[in-house]
Amino acid sequence: MNKKTFLLIIGIIFIASTLRSPLTSVGPIIAPIRDNLGMSNVLAGFLTTIPLLAFALISPFAPKLANRFGMEITLFLSLCLLTLGIVIRSIGSVPLLVVGTFLIGVAIAFGNVLLPGLLKLSFPLHIGLMTGIYSVAMNISATIAAGISVPIVEKTTFGWQGALGIWAILSVIALFLWLPQLKGREKLPAKAKQTETEKKNSLWRSPTAWAVTFFMGLQSLLFYSTSAWMPEMLTHKGMEPSQAGWMLSLLQFSQLPMTFIIPIIAGKVKDQRMLVLGTVALFLLGYGGVLLGSFAFTPLWMIAIGIAGGSAFGLSMMFFTLRTETHMEAAQLSGMAQSYGYLLAAVGPVLFGFLHDLTDSWTSPMVIFLVVSVIMLICGMKAGKNEKVIV
Repeated sequence: MNKKTFLLIIGIIFIASTLRSPLTSVGPIIAPIRDNLGMSNVLAGFLTTIPLLAFALISPFAPKLANRFGMEITLFLSLCLLTLGIVIRSIGSVPLLVVGTFLIGVAIAFGNVLLPGLLKLSFPLHIGLMTGIYSVAMNISATIAAGISVPIVEKTTFGWQGALGIWAILSVIALFLWLPQLKGREKLPAKAKQTETEKKNSLWRSPTAWAVTFFMGLQSLLFYSTSAWMPEMLTHKGMEPSQAGWMLSLLQFSQLPMTFIIPIIAGKVKDQRMLVLGTVALFLLGYGGVLLGSFAFTPLWMIAIGIAGGSAFGLSMMFFTLRTETHMEAAQLSGMAQSYGYLLAAVGPVLFGFLHDLTDSWTSPMVIFLVVSVIMLICGMKAGKNEKVIV
């Protein structure tokens, strides 16, 4: 491995580490934020939804901006915006909390969309391995963020502002590590732009592209709704808040092996439908266990949901590259899937908060988890079939 490739891999790892930690740090401490600022459960749930709406709004434009300015500089500017958003969010008022959270969502949208295409371009023979590395880095940081938020609030003087603001340090580190890549910006050749536009038009008419989009959206809905409300659900059942935060951390940690293994397996087989089937079965086991199973087996339910979530995320990332021919097609499919997919996912956290306020119970949200899992199975059977979205 030469120095240039090594620096690229390190840069990708650190960018990936910034794509979830600013978001998963919110769920375990949503109650202190809500109480300190006097927010309702619906508004508190909206804090998780705001980034998803930003994803939906920005994702279609990310490939266009990357094509114009280059993937490398676009990712660099997104890291600058991410750092700014984290700082603004942590100042300590409702308006700035909302504005900062939206800026964070805009910044993360670029990384979400562009990294799969960058992996396909830079590592065409090792897409599964690099997707696994990228996914693990993302989920390790998400796990740490979920686990340390409550201790920072309860055991330090930094409060919830410090628990959210600490992640600016990570984004600044990623900024400096990405600087070497600005010397080799990648643009789509001008002569290929018309062809790419024609293929994009086909993409939006592809049933497989829509299956990938809905699979992506539904697994995101499960992830963000779980991150936002699972600690509250467990606390409602009688668990201590700090322990509930660590249950979410256990869930996140359980994702790690599968976010690495599943992309490699998916890259070696032509048809991924059996992987989809196993993933959904674990979702049903985990969410069903939380709803109907013994409270004593909560760690087991968290592990099942975590394994399923890691598998679903890994499959989503691989579908962007496995169902396309070129890196720009992968970026376009990623943009489409994350735009409509995150718009769908944005419904989850707010809906769950609304249903809880309406019923004073977590039963209805848990039933929704099960229904969404079944719908995801249907979409995954199409997305996992060995065919390209561009026809």
